[in-house]
Amino acid sequence: MNASFDVAVIGLGAMGSAALAFLAERGVKAIGFDAYFPAHALGSSHGDSRLIRLGYFEDPCYVPLLKRAYQNWRSLEERLRTEILTITGVLQIGAPDSKIVAGTRASSELHGLACEALDKEEMSCRFPAFQLDDHEMALFDPQGGYLRPEAAVLGYLRLAVGGGAVLHFGEKVTAIEPDDAGVTIISETGRYRAGKIIVATGSWIAELIPQLKQAAVPIRQVVAWYQPQDDFATQPQRMPCFLRDEGAEGSYFGFPAIGIDGVKIGKHAHFREPIDPNKPNPPVNDADRDLLDRFIRKRVPAAAGLRMKETTCRYTMLPSEDFLLDHVPGEKNIVVASPCSGHGFKFTSVVGEILADLAIDGQTSLPINAFSFTKI
Repeated sequence: MNASFDVAVIGLGAMGSAALAFLAERGVKAIGFDAYFPAHALGSSHGDSRLIRLGYFEDPCYVPLLKRAYQNWRSLEERLRTEILTITGVLQIGAPDSKIVAGTRASSELHGLACEALDKEEMSCRFPAFQLDDHEMALFDPQGGYLRPEAAVLGYLRLAVGGGAVLHFGEKVTAIEPDDAGVTIISETGRYRAGKIIVATGSWIAELIPQLKQAAVPIRQVVAWYQPQDDFATQPQRMPCFLRDEGAEGSYFGFPAIGIDGVKIGKHAHFREPIDPNKPNPPVNDADRDLLDRFIRKRVPAAAGLRMKETTCRYTMLPSEDFLLDHVPGEKNIVVASPCSGHGFKFTSVVGEILADLAIDGQTSLPINAFSFTKI
């Protein structure tokens, strides 16, 4: 046995790196493992920007966690002395009875959140980058914006090391063996012992948590960046981040021109194409490009210039498209985190706190009842 720790974190993407930092801050003897390198592009924590919004259409139960997430993001920025969260506002666009618009309105009303309704004419005057149909509208969340994922992950890892955590990159954990006193961790190069473990391995999660083999499905996601036709209209001061409900076609998301590559666009869950997490993501193809090119020409014509860049990442989808933050049934020493389903990154700063609570105390005061194994 190489070494013994209070808590081991397996998977050091967004959630794992945050959990490790919170554990180290609380004086826990902790170790973190990742099969690849810091902030790698093989999971779901890369690509220069991630949306954050407070009026949450998916379910109002997320809003209390988001409020804590905002606080924790600002705390992280203060500790790192760097900007991670930028407020641009977020537009939720669609028909008044669409899932995104109606859900955002309901969530905002329930929690007393600021939310401004805009019709097509008002949108044209105020945010001219967007094209709406006559019957459509938008809800403007003034507290929304975007996060810098690589900066967040690297920042949490820096804090973890500063707090005394041990990091093992390039070392894949192949098995975990729980018993009443703790868990034995077996990697490709060694064996370790921990009182508790947190498994946050994203698309690989079912390899260590077999109960999720049928439930946690990795899929391929594609995003692309476009040089705008209208540089003025697509700057962050005039073009907020956005979500757009296209009804039966699904939903799209996008960001203003916040970097040299321009405006970023994607379709939530893309084609819902399952992938093998142990193989490289299938490359971007003509069908992917056509989908995003058609959308940006129709809905964000001011941004529909030359496509500059494209890339793939992964979502790990649960059947409900909600999160999983819980102990494995019957295993008090194993905490599992799959806060994914394509909308998890914004919660990183609060999920890290929750995972540390569950590993140290066996429970958390934050509201996570909706994210248990019983809900899968």
